[in-house]
Amino acid sequence: MSRKEGNSTVERRKIILSKLTEEGQVLVHELSHQFDVSEVTIRNDLDQLEKKNMLIRARGGAIKMEGGVGIDYRISDKDKLHLEEKIRIGKRAAKMIKDRDTIVIDSGTTTAEIVKNLPPVSDLTVVTNALNIVNQLITFHNVNVIIPGGYLRRTSLSLVGPLAEKNLQNLYVDKVFLGVDGFDTRHGVYTPNIEEAHLNQLMIGLAREVILVADSSKFLRKSLAYICDLEKIHTVITDEGISEEDRKRIEDAGINLILA
Repeated sequence: MSRKEGNSTVERRKIILSKLTEEGQVLVHELSHQFDVSEVTIRNDLDQLEKKNMLIRARGGAIKMEGGVGIDYRISDKDKLHLEEKIRIGKRAAKMIKDRDTIVIDSGTTTAEIVKNLPPVSDLTVVTNALNIVNQLITFHNVNVIIPGGYLRRTSLSLVGPLAEKNLQNLYVDKVFLGVDGFDTRHGVYTPNIEEAHLNQLMIGLAREVILVADSSKFLRKSLAYICDLEKIHTVITDEGISEEDRKRIEDAGINLILA
């Protein structure tokens, strides 16, 4: 890259960040037209800025990075992020569900994609604390649904608290499908809410198999509340965007890694 090209790239990214601060979101096709560069170039700009934790990539563009490690995005906002990767991950995870399974499906937008792609299994029982997932499962007449109760977290549409925890403690399931907001392969997995993290820990403890579903944007990212370390996880389903270092750490930990 020439010095002139490098300077123009730096200036373009500064303008993108300024626009993001003012408007809250940017779109690839609009930026491409504004700067008279290809959409591939703009996507690369956004990808590089996301790696520096300066924005969050969304389908067709990016949204503003708000706050710090404790930020708790609304599920309606999270649903826009990395949608294509989440769909692939959800389809692959759904293939792991078998006849007569009893499973836990955690709240989240990636786990919701699992439900959208449920195979035609028989005698399936799903335990979930997520109202958006319950709403989807209503249409599946071959699925038994257990809702542990609790009080509603509106940002995630999930039920948490002592009632949810008490009702989960007496259960035992085949698999838990866990969605997370941060996954640091050197330390473990994270979520922005302490009560959600505690409930996730209980879910992990009652399952024979723990399956983590997370797109590659969640890697190298921490959040407020720690859930568990890698030793608790049996399978990780993600996309091909993760680094070689993360792949190696996951495989060295004896975890089954699936790239969707």
